[in-house]
Amino acid sequence: MSSLSAASVETSPATEGAEQKKPLKPCCACPETKKARDACIIEKGEESCTDLIEAHKECMRALGFKI
Repeated sequence: MSSLSAASVETSPATEGAEQKKPLKPCCACPETKKARDACIIEKGEESCTDLIEAHKECMRALGFKI
């Protein structure tokens, strides 16, 4: 029985490694700049938040997204 639990423990890290290799979705990228940008747009309007919008775009581009 102990050999079975050792085998199951060994497969867990391999599963975690596979999950980490999934491509990043645009909705999950740059959460810090996205949150600041969204809050600014809601409070002040899009015209007043160009710096935050550009900062978020730069962050997305740095991660390989084409914006």
